[in-house]
Amino acid sequence: MTSIRPRPATITDIARQAGVSTATVSYVLNDAPAGARIPEETRARVRAIADELGYVPHANARSLRTGSRDLVLYVHFDVVHGPLATGFLYEFTRALRDLGYTLMQYGAERHRGVKAARSWAALRPAAVIAGDDRLTPAGVALLLKAGIRVFGMGSDPAAAKGTGLSTLVMDHRAIGLAAGRDLLERGYRDLAVVVPVDPPLRVMGEGRLEGVREAAAEVGASVRVHEMAYSPGSAAGIVAAWGEEGLPEGVFGYDDEFAGLLLGALLDAGVDVPGRVGLMGADDVMLCRMLRPTLSSVRVESESPEEIARRVVESITEGTEVHLSPWSPVPVRRQT
Repeated sequence: MTSIRPRPATITDIARQAGVSTATVSYVLNDAPAGARIPEETRARVRAIADELGYVPHANARSLRTGSRDLVLYVHFDVVHGPLATGFLYEFTRALRDLGYTLMQYGAERHRGVKAARSWAALRPAAVIAGDDRLTPAGVALLLKAGIRVFGMGSDPAAAKGTGLSTLVMDHRAIGLAAGRDLLERGYRDLAVVVPVDPPLRVMGEGRLEGVREAAAEVGASVRVHEMAYSPGSAAGIVAAWGEEGLPEGVFGYDDEFAGLLLGALLDAGVDVPGRVGLMGADDVMLCRMLRPTLSSVRVESESPEEIARRVVESITEGTEVHLSPWSPVPVRRQT
């Protein structure tokens, strides 16, 4: 037998059961000044019935009525978030809530441009935070015309200035630069860098590769590049290739998880790490301290989520562009 899902309670349902008008219910539930003359007994009855029916006010209806929006829409990248991103989002969500805004994490559907912008605008957010792979000039223009501020994650701040698009970016080139310089300071001159093959990660990986190449150019070191999938088999394939062409001296593994896969493949192949090959990841998650040998990494330190939230709200309330790059890389060396 198919069950019928009950519809949400409305103020009409409350008014009918309480024996009052819908206007009275609205005045009571919204603590409107016009309801000051309503007897306390009636107020208590309306509130009790609303609780009994499980009434929840409709967010969009409230936005239309008050003319305000308190929703910030964060559009997920089409990848699994690691501990660093998850921790930041938790603190950022709490900081926004303290400022009167709610962060909604939106599922990773593959729409982009105008089609995506229309689906986001239908939720009537105050702002949208999305990767630059989802944004197009036409889509951004549609959102801005709807009064919705837009933050591009990964968008070029210099190119965005004056367009109305705000930016919230992590400088992946700086992460690669920090990793490359640390490997070079250990005396390595033959470096290898892996770039993830998955499209959302590939762009970030190419930015990190650019930073390693910049560091290598400063001392005349060489850099090999290998595409890598997030799998032990792919890591083993790269190590096998190194067995044929010669092992690199130092390896930057994009992040801690990719570097961990490479560490396992190197050890399986009988390669001494770090005696023969130095290895470095990025993010400095707990995995770095769990592995044996422990893994050097680039810790990515953030400005306080409270300050970032404040700047986002500043853009919303003042209608201004805000360009933020609040993350800075710090090498953490555990392998010598």
